[in-house]
Amino acid sequence: MAPTESAPGAERFIPGEAHSLDDLKEAAPGCRGCELYADATQVVFGRGAAHAKIVMVGEQPGDIEDQKGLPFVGPAGHLLRRAVDAAGIDPGTLYITNAVKHFRFVQRGKRRIHQTPEQQHITACRPWLVSEFALLRPEVVVVLGATAAKALLGPSFRVTRQRGEVLPWPDAAQHPDDFRVAPIEGGVEVPPGKLVATIHPSAVLRADDQDGAFNGLVDDLKVVASVVSGR
Repeated sequence: MAPTESAPGAERFIPGEAHSLDDLKEAAPGCRGCELYADATQVVFGRGAAHAKIVMVGEQPGDIEDQKGLPFVGPAGHLLRRAVDAAGIDPGTLYITNAVKHFRFVQRGKRRIHQTPEQQHITACRPWLVSEFALLRPEVVVVLGATAAKALLGPSFRVTRQRGEVLPWPDAAQHPDDFRVAPIEGGVEVPPGKLVATIHPSAVLRADDQDGAFNGLVDDLKVVASVVSGR
């Protein structure tokens, strides 16, 4: 299906009575906020504990994620798990999601080739991300790559320039007021946290120097670990 020039957005598909991440997850398959739902196998929502100390936001599900219905279970996900372990982060403290919840691809023969989401897809899907954050209280938000940065921090943010820096959350967001209170919980004020941006693990897989790229990702995640532990 060819992309539409505009997308109606996910806002009207998010249940007003949602009080948990499970409520959001149950409603997400009905989203028609952009055209990506039509060709994807299924929606891929976030996973992890509602009390997670660290929330990681990636780009979109890949081919394997689209088939299994879970984020970060393909090659990039396995690499991320290795990096998380190497950085000394407890996987039980994580909630992992994506800025765009459906797989965008182009069909070439039997293969489905990943296509980077466009701004219209990021904008259309953003209400799901905001709703997830309304139910989460992370100490640290981890931005994985450029698409997640566009969704949370705006198009002018460059991961390559500011990766590994500790920034204030939600003050660093493009629209910080979207994350200061939890409208899904009646306007409860959300405690401030920190944000660290780094490369997406798929960038490590594409790098000429994979060892160097992996070590750079681990170094950034060690910053995250230090913020959580207070070191």
